[in-house]
Parts: sequence; C-alpha cells; structure tokens
Amino acid sequence: MKRRSDLSLAVALAVGCLLSNGALHAQDVIKIGAVAPKTGPLAAAAATTQWPNIQLWATQVNERGGLKMKDGSRRKIVIIEYDDRTNPQETIKAVQRLATQDKVDFIISPLGTGLNLAAAPVFAQYGYPQIAVSSITDKIDELTQRYPTIFFTLGSTSAFARSVVEVLSKMRGEGKIGNKVAMVNVADAFGIELAEAARGALKKAGFEIVYDKSYPPTTIDLSPIVKGAKAANPDAFVAWSYPPDTFAITEQARIEKFSVKAYYTGVGTQFPAYVSKFGPSIEGNLGPGGIDSSSAELQAYYAAHMKVTGKPADFWGSPVTYAALQVLEQAIEGVGSTDRKAVTEYIKNNTFKTVMGAWKFKDQQIVHYWTVGQWQNGRYVGVASTGLPGAKPVIPKTGW
Repeated sequence: MKRRSDLSLAVALAVGCLLSNGALHAQDVIKIGAVAPKTGPLAAAAATTQWPNIQLWATQVNERGGLKMKDGSRRKIVIIEYDDRTNPQETIKAVQRLATQDKVDFIISPLGTGLNLAAAPVFAQYGYPQIAVSSITDKIDELTQRYPTIFFTLGSTSAFARSVVEVLSKMRGEGKIGNKVAMVNVADAFGIELAEAARGALKKAGFEIVYDKSYPPTTIDLSPIVKGAKAANPDAFVAWSYPPDTFAITEQARIEKFSVKAYYTGVGTQFPAYVSKFGPSIEGNLGPGGIDSSSAELQAYYAAHMKVTGKPADFWGSPVTYAALQVLEQAIEGVGSTDRKAVTEYIKNNTFKTVMGAWKFKDQQIVHYWTVGQWQNGRYVGVASTGLPGAKPVIPKTGW
C-alpha cells in the first residue's frame, strides 16, 4: 500500500492544483520514488535515517526552485513513498510499481543490506541508479559487475570487521583489555557476513572467541544471549546487531551489569535515541561508522535537519544518506535531464561535494569511509576509518 509523508502529499497536492490551473505541466516536475520500512523490524531505523533525510532534501531542493535542467529551467521534485514493511518481497513489488505504474524518474535506494540486495535486479532491469547507501557487504565487486547501476557508500563487511579487530588489538597492546572476546550476531545477511568476517580477523589477530551465538531478526528477549556472553567472562563484547536488538542488548547489559572495557554494538548505537534512553551510561560504547564532529558542513547539516524535520539526525547513517541524495542531485543537474543512463554514468565518473566530504566512486564504491565510532563526552565520534582524517583516540569503557 502506498503511503506518502506529509511533505510528499503537500507537494503532490500543490502540483495537482497547478496542473488543474494549466500553470504547470507534468514534465515540469521530477517524480522520485522512495521505498523503506514504515512498519516492521527496521521501521525505527528508517524513521531515523531514511525518511527524515528524504524530507530534508526534497524541502531544500524545492525551496531552491527545483533541480536545474540544461535548458535553464528548474524542475521541482515530488516524492512518492512506499512502506515495504521490512519485507524483501514488498520491497521488490514497490520498486516494480514505482518503475512500471508510477513511472518515476528516479528511485531512492531501500534501507538495509538485505532489502537493497533484493531490489538490485529490479533497479538494474529498469536502468535506475541505485545508491545503496545503507548496505555493507563483501560482495561489492560481484554485485557491481552484475548490476551496472548499483553504487555502495558504506564499504565492505571485511573492512568493518577488520577495523573493529584493529581497535581491539590496539586496546590490547596498550594493556586496556585482555584476549577474550564474546561475539553475537543477528541472523540475516548483515549480521551473518559481519560475524563470519570477524571470526577470521579475530583469530588471525590472536584473540580467543569465548562465546559465539546468533539470533533470529525477530528475537524480542535477548537476555539469554547477554547472560551467556557474560558467563563466558570476556574482555570485549561485539554484537553485529540491528537497532531493535542494539537497544535490547544494551538494556540487558545494564541490568546484568555486564562490564567489559570494550563494548561494541551495531546499527542504532549512533542514534540520538540511544543516548536519550541510556544517557551517560553509554560513555565509551563503540559502534559502526561515526563522523568528523569538527566539520562545518556537518554542523550546518545537523542544524538544517532539526529545523526542517523537527528530529535530530544520527551520527553516521543520516549524513551518509543525505550525502547520497546530494550525489543524485548533482548528477541530475550535471546531466541537465532525467536521462537515467546518463545520470548513472555521471555518478561513475565525477567527484561530488557532500556533507561527508568529497566523494568519488571507484568501481562504483566509495573507498574512504568511517568504520568505527564511539560515544565520548556525549558525542558520537569517528575513531577508525579507511583513510579519513579526524579520528579520535579510543577510550576504554568504565562500566554502566
């Protein structure tokens, strides 16, 4: 079922009025589809990172008069949204409907690794550039060869796992932690790939994995997982988790007083709601991604996000999602039309100015990105990357 945000509906109604008055023709707008969860396990993640940034971007573009075309005109954008209910089959159906029935000019990529990979064949079939902003996978080379329209911004599974192990290795070398690691993962494409990559990296680095468990994405009670990890008496804890389980695991860790000097959880650790819920107790908590908090561009972005959406942006996925939309905007304006093939080639061959810095895709992927962040003094900062400046030193966690 199609669901439009207030912004999209307002824009659509305004366009409808202009059309009825003969003041605006259909070719004077650019229709952009968006598919992501509004319900299901990943709804909270989408409500934090995906939907608000689409709202922010659409508002800003239309306030500027729209996207510039090569004939000198500007075309405003209309967003058409679908709720995929965190279901890959619904994602596929929604993308197909946007392409064949709504006949949108472009489609914003879905949320999450699994949903993006499920929809990739449809994006490629209809020639839509797919900037898979929230996907982490070791299959990037295989996927970009198979699908010439897909792009990756967050990096590979191995890079993320390797960075976490490098952080732990440095802490061990400094005498801050010992050699034992407990690891858990959500049993979907995201968690399975990361856990597999981490096992090899941990063993290669000489760590002992004293606890290694997976759990279904629909798991509500994660207390057995946390109790089992605590009973293994590790020096470090790593959870390759999605937002609902990130919150549940952290809540249970506090209840169990599960204290380790290195505590890492997955997606959701960087959410404003995470610090709102757990407060100063998360000092020292590690998670994915991060940002350079000194960036003036990011500071302006966070202010605009709050002003337009009324919500705080998160400290990784939100600005990366917005940066991907900036890429799409600059590519459309660079081509000066809605020619999807030309826009795709423009993305492949040009450098883009984004809130995350200059982006240049190499073989359809960004190669410099943040991999590990940490809560320090109430801020979530980048502590490891694949070659970005501004990383902060890692601090040990001192308890709950």
